[in-house]
Amino acid sequence: RITESQNGWCWQGPVEVVWSNPPAQAGSPRVPAVGLHSTTALLQVTVEDFEVVCKGLYRALRIREKYMQQSLQRFPRTPSQYLRAIEGEVWRASDTGPGTFKHLEGFPLCLAEDLGYHVQMKDGVVYIYGDKAAADRNEPKDLPYPSLERFMDDMNFLLALIAQGPVKTYAHRRLKFLSSKFQVHEMLNEMEEIKELKNNPHRDFYNCRKVDTHIHAAACMNQKHLLRFIKKSYCLDADRVVYDAKGKQLTLKQLFQQLNLHPYDLTVDSLDVHAGRQTFQRFDKFNDKYNPVGASELRDLYLKTENAIGGEYFATIIKEVGSDLEDAKYQHAEPRLSIYGRSAEEWPKLASWFSEHRVYSSNMKWMIQVPRIYDVFRSKNFLPHFGKMLENIFVPVFEATVNPRAHKELSVFLRHITGFDSVDDESKHSGHMFSTKSPKPEQWTSEKNPSYTYYVYYMYANILVLNNLRRSGTLLATQTLLGRKRSPVLQYLYFLAQIPIAMSPLSNNSLFLEYAKNPLPDFHQKGLMVSLSTDDPMQFHYTKVQCELMPSCCPSLGLGLRGPRFSGKPADAGPPLGQPLEQRGLCRQKPLAANTACGCRSR
Repeated sequence: RITESQNGWCWQGPVEVVWSNPPAQAGSPRVPAVGLHSTTALLQVTVEDFEVVCKGLYRALRIREKYMQQSLQRFPRTPSQYLRAIEGEVWRASDTGPGTFKHLEGFPLCLAEDLGYHVQMKDGVVYIYGDKAAADRNEPKDLPYPSLERFMDDMNFLLALIAQGPVKTYAHRRLKFLSSKFQVHEMLNEMEEIKELKNNPHRDFYNCRKVDTHIHAAACMNQKHLLRFIKKSYCLDADRVVYDAKGKQLTLKQLFQQLNLHPYDLTVDSLDVHAGRQTFQRFDKFNDKYNPVGASELRDLYLKTENAIGGEYFATIIKEVGSDLEDAKYQHAEPRLSIYGRSAEEWPKLASWFSEHRVYSSNMKWMIQVPRIYDVFRSKNFLPHFGKMLENIFVPVFEATVNPRAHKELSVFLRHITGFDSVDDESKHSGHMFSTKSPKPEQWTSEKNPSYTYYVYYMYANILVLNNLRRSGTLLATQTLLGRKRSPVLQYLYFLAQIPIAMSPLSNNSLFLEYAKNPLPDFHQKGLMVSLSTDDPMQFHYTKVQCELMPSCCPSLGLGLRGPRFSGKPADAGPPLGQPLEQRGLCRQKPLAANTACGCRSR
């Protein structure tokens, strides 16, 4: 709604978000607020342009809210309240989404009864039927998902909004104003905030709870830890058969002899798993860094779940990392494990590894990353079409959901999964433009990789059905920002919707973006919901980033505190398995955002 006041034209809605200071506690210093309410006068926009801007931003926020609610994710309270005010409705707490459940034990023995439902994928989306006869009659359960036409309409609107001149101008000026406002606040109140921090007992940057929201399981240990474990395993298992070289069984000692290596001579430098300047703008070389001393055999042995020893070494390393996190008390992590979609047996094998080795820590939750490498599998004839890849990724999860006792290990493993992550090298572009005329997944037999939007739609549709099937109440909205530095409209929408952003400055510095050009401080000053993440252990990231990017302790403390807010590990996470199906939860998904292999890669 646009009204006229003594200061000019004013928009009464979510664009004019005013974050008020909470009431000061007794004895705490009062921090003066910095405010400026005449935004229209400041930004100097015409009434016609202002109306276009406000209507566009309002519809974009409603799209965001719609997709969050459909997939049972939590929508932030503040924008939800403003949207209800614009619509003349009363805000309710239920508008933000589902609540949370109590904490889930590691490996519970009680499983729900099998429902005997029939699971079938059609046109790239899983359908649930009461039985095989219902499937023959085409009578699926009522688990709706957004139609392709509606999804394309929403996406096209957002693309058009991003390109609109008045919206770009307004968003740019508004973001600049927010950044300037932060700097003024910092100049006026920095000393008072530091004084208040010093008077706060037993709480500083290192003993507030932090969650690494983007870390690969294969890189969750540091170089020294991996080197120490390799030497220790050699001392204990030198004569143990640990590797199968094309039918030839090799002991650990024979494997190192074949590589012309001896663990005693290895150093952190010779291990060569640290990304340096030689990996800058070279994603291919970065992936090679997962091979210790450049040997894929050692990666298969120490950093894989499927090998001659059943992934025992990898599980032991992860459990040691989990033990370190528990000892640190305040550090948590969300490691990624990969499901490629090459075979339907990937899920059962991963779940068996997880259960057999008891890879559980109260300070860890897990995410499943799905690399967008269909073109690689299709070129080698591993997959007949893209629909088979989707089927391998989702059908086993649905089957374990409706028949948990028939898939015990996978059903238990799913209780520890907090979401899905779509990963790949974003510098590679697909020549395909996703539209309503695009081939269905079963018809996509080309060796070309589908576009990112194609992946997103079918992953979102299946996860939406899955979440509604499980009636999740533990879902948090964890979204990741990709390349938004050059898009002021998207930046401003991320601010208004308070979409969480996981950023990896250390990884960026070695891959795409130097420290001096990293937008993390700029995003933080503008009020975007940024948090630190890493491909390496958290200790390196927090200490280095604090020195390089956040010289003041207050902003760095704020970054640390944001991790738990949008991770998959709430204070009491996970319903007990003994509850009925409709009360058991699983996943969250990133419907309107992009993720990368190492958090936010801003170019």
